[in-house]
Formats: sequence, structure tokens, C-alpha cells
Amino acid sequence: MNYNLNINKSSSKNEKDSTTSIFKQLNTLIGKEHKNLYIAIIFIVINSGLNLVGPYLMGHAVDNFVVTKQYDGVIKYSIILLVVYAFALFSGYTQTQLMGRVGQRILFNLRNTVFTKLQELPIDFFNQNKAGDLISRINNDTDKINQFFSQSLVQFIGNISTMTGAAIFLLSINTKLALAALAPALLLFFFTRAISPWVKERNRINMKSTGFLSSEIQESLNNFKVIVAFNRRDYFRKRFEKVNTENYNSAIKAGIANNIFTPVYSFLASIGQMVVLAFGIYLISVHEFSIGLLISFLAYIALFYNPLRQIAALWANFQVSMAGWGRISQILSMKNNLNVIEATKKENDSYVLEFQNVSFSYTQDKEILKNVSFCLEKGKTYAMVGPTGGGKTTTASLIARLYDPTSGKILFNGYDIRSLSPSNRVAKIGFILQDPFLFSGTVRDNILHGNECFKNLSKDELLKELNEVHLGDLLKRFDDGLDTVINSSNDGLSIGQKQIIAFMRAIIRRPDLLILDEATANIDTVTEQLLEEILNQLPKSTMKIIIAHRLVTIENADEIFFVNGGSVAKAGSLRDAVKLLMNGKRAS
Repeated sequence: MNYNLNINKSSSKNEKDSTTSIFKQLNTLIGKEHKNLYIAIIFIVINSGLNLVGPYLMGHAVDNFVVTKQYDGVIKYSIILLVVYAFALFSGYTQTQLMGRVGQRILFNLRNTVFTKLQELPIDFFNQNKAGDLISRINNDTDKINQFFSQSLVQFIGNISTMTGAAIFLLSINTKLALAALAPALLLFFFTRAISPWVKERNRINMKSTGFLSSEIQESLNNFKVIVAFNRRDYFRKRFEKVNTENYNSAIKAGIANNIFTPVYSFLASIGQMVVLAFGIYLISVHEFSIGLLISFLAYIALFYNPLRQIAALWANFQVSMAGWGRISQILSMKNNLNVIEATKKENDSYVLEFQNVSFSYTQDKEILKNVSFCLEKGKTYAMVGPTGGGKTTTASLIARLYDPTSGKILFNGYDIRSLSPSNRVAKIGFILQDPFLFSGTVRDNILHGNECFKNLSKDELLKELNEVHLGDLLKRFDDGLDTVINSSNDGLSIGQKQIIAFMRAIIRRPDLLILDEATANIDTVTEQLLEEILNQLPKSTMKIIIAHRLVTIENADEIFFVNGGSVAKAGSLRDAVKLLMNGKRAS
């Protein structure tokens, strides 16, 4: 399954989505916020209505009190206007507060939703996409949507309400003058429809470029020790300069696209006001209009076209938000291809693990395993050797069901491995990697991570469990035992200590199958011997699969398999495995 967010065909489909369909998608994000959103919209409409009353009252006051010099009426209407605008101020503040909170809650829920979705996706997804780009989607793109709900949507609805009300007042005052004044708005409608897809595409490209920039920064920081060790700051500086330049260029193009609306809207708004002034003076000259009505009319034209100018900027922000939503919806629309299937009848009782004509490829152009078949028995230790890139880790990953075969079937305890639930699979299959990952917290937290059976154990109960599997003495390697603090960078721990924690995390589960993928490659000889003794004390029913380059670590294996060239074949004795390995290295 293709999980590449950069080339996924669904992105082209998103570009063709109408604004209506996108609003329907965004509606799913609102969740329980509909009530608050509706209340905010009511205050927005009230605010717009109160602001629309002002010009009418001013025009009426001019014609009836200013022209006739009845100043008591002017004072009376001034007080009324003050009250109206005071209520408008209150309603405006209320709707801003409501929408701000709605936006923050939507942002909170959206980030939770995206992060939860990422956890549901298989490893293949993370192999195909850079972490920096995913971080950019969670942080940057979701914030664009928050800005849309908390700011842009408020202003957009308010401006639409004001424009609609202003248009109604204009048509009620003088239809001919109103139609002439509103004609430029029709041109703006067609211009916006034509240019919006281009603006959205420019913003999508810019967000993609921002994601690449984040990826480059993360890669450089994660590998900074290597950069310094090899004195290759120049290499990463050039790479960053290239990506930064690309991001700069895309940002410039996006900025041009986003700002193209404002001058066009301002120009046509000015044309509309000129039409009103010229035509209005003419109507006054032929006694079909009054000065007060012209003042009201000019005010309403301003209330119609000024929101249009703001909508120009808001529409650009809307396109940015839609581009961000397009990138987020790509993640939310993805499905995990490692589905759990219904368990069928047991196919055999003889083997713990069986490969039946298994083939696998990461990409369509290169097959890693081809029609591989073999069987592994309970309680035995198996070794897998082969040249680098031969497929050893891939085979182990298939056994642990980090991937599914392209074709063929894998049986575990006689059942299709796909019928195991994730929690059941993790409990039965332990996997110790060469480079263990530790979480921030304590040694105890890391040992119990994801272990549903032991997660509620007290400190003494956990120590008892560790002693039962002969792991208790390993805690002496840590200053504070189970309470030793592990920071996010793990700088306070040696590689050996990290690997010890990984061993404890896997072995305390008492798995039926334990996979060790170069698990002792980076630790000292003393620690390695200690871990070997612990492995030898595992229950006799535990089957072990050892992947190693150092042949000394597999000399006690019951059977050795040679993995290379898409095949997994029995290697015979250790001496035979050495010959195959040497031949394989020369061939590669």
C-alpha cells in the first residue's frame, strides 16, 4: 500500500473538492461545538445588524433635523446612535470570545485526532514519510485551521452579514442607484472563482516546502554528533541552504497569490463609490434624491465594499486553511493495511512459526523475499545469518508482523498471524532491536510500557517478577534502580544500559517467541555474557530467533538459516554458515 503523502493520488482529488464539500468535511471537526458556534453566529448577525442601523439613522437625522436646524432631534438621534454602537461593541466582544474558545478546542481535538491516527498507521507509513513533515502537519497546518475558525470565520460571517444587510438597504433606498453601485461586485465574484484554485495550489506547495524544511532541520539536529565527528557542517549547511531557498521561493509565490485579491477588490470598490457619487449627485439635481439619503447611501456602499476588501484577505487565509486541511485529511483518510482477520481453524500443531510461500517487497521494483517457506519448532534457538541487505531484518519484521507479506501466509502456533490482536501478538512475540528506543520517565516506566498485565504492579511486585525471570540483578547497573530517571535524549545512559532495559521490557512478558535483531552488537562483552545467561534461563518452551553478524553469538543455535537473494535456506553447521556468509559477501 502506498503511504507516501507527497505523491499520494488522493491529493489531486482534494484539489478538485468544492468549497461546499470541504465545509462538510470541516463540519466533522466541530463535534460538540455546534451550539457555541450557533450562539456566536447569532451575536455576529446582531453585531452586523446594529452597525447597519447607524447610516439609516444618520441619513434620517440629516434630512429631518440638520437641514431644518432642529438640534434637539440631532441630540436625540446622537444618543440613540451611541446606545446602538454600545450594544454593537458588546456583541462584537462576545462573539470574538466565543469563537476564540471554539477555535482552541477544535485545534486541541484536531491535533489529538491526527496524532491518534498516526499511531494507528503501520511502520510502512513512517518509512515513506519524513518525521519533520508530519510534525509540520500537526503543528503548523492544524494552527491554520484554528486561525480559520477563531478569526477568519468570525470576520467572514460578519462581513457577509454586513454586505447582505447593506445591499438590502441600498435596494430599498433606490433600486437603480443600488444596481449601478453593485455591478462591480459581480466582476469580483467571477474573478474570485477563477483565481481561487491557483491560490490554493500555491499555498499547498508552500506548506509542503515548509514540511521539507522541518524535516531537514530535524535530521540535522538528530545527527549533529555525526556531523561534528566527520566535520561535515558544510554538507548539511549546503543542504539546508537549498531547502531554505526552495521554501523562500515557494513562500514568495504564495505571498503573491494571497495578496492578489486585495488590490483588485479595492479598485472595484472605488469604482462602485465613484458610481454612487456621480449618479447620486445627478439624482439630487433632478430632485429624485435627498442629501441625507446620499449620505446614507455612501455609508452603505462603504459597508458593502469595505467587507469585500476584508474578504479579499480572508479568502486568501481561507485558501491557506483549505490547503492545510488538504494535507491533514490525507493522513485522516489513510487506513491501516495490517488488519486483524477472524481466526480460522488451526492448520498445524507441530510448529510455533511457519512461512508458507511468503514473498515481500517494500517497493514494486524490488522483491526482498521470494516464495520463502520454513518451519520453526517450540523451544529451539534459531539463527539467521547473511550479508547486509540480504533480508534478515525484513524476515524478523514479518515474524513480528510489523509488515504483512506481499503474498503467502505466516502461521503462528498454527493460526494465521493476522488473526492475532495487536495486544496478544505483542504479549506472545518479543522483539529486541539493535538500537532500542526509550521513553522519557523512569526505568520502571520503560519496562512496563505497553504491558497491560503488569502496568498496575507496585514497585515490590515488579521486583518480584523481574527476579523470577532472573532480571533483578541487572537493576544494579542503574544508580537508582527502577526509579532511575531517563530523559528524552537518553544522554545519561550507556548503550549497554539501554539494551538492558530493552531486554527486561521484552523478557518480563515471557513471550512464546523472542526475536533478537543484532541485540548484543553494541554492548560490552561482560554485559553480553550476562544477557546470554539470562536468555539461557528462559522457559524451555520459548523459541528464540537470533539475527547476528558476529558468528560467536550463534554458535549454540539449534539450527542456522542463511538469508540472502530473496531466499531463506538451512545453512547446516556453523562452518557451512561461515562459508555461505563469505560467499554472500563476495557476491554482494
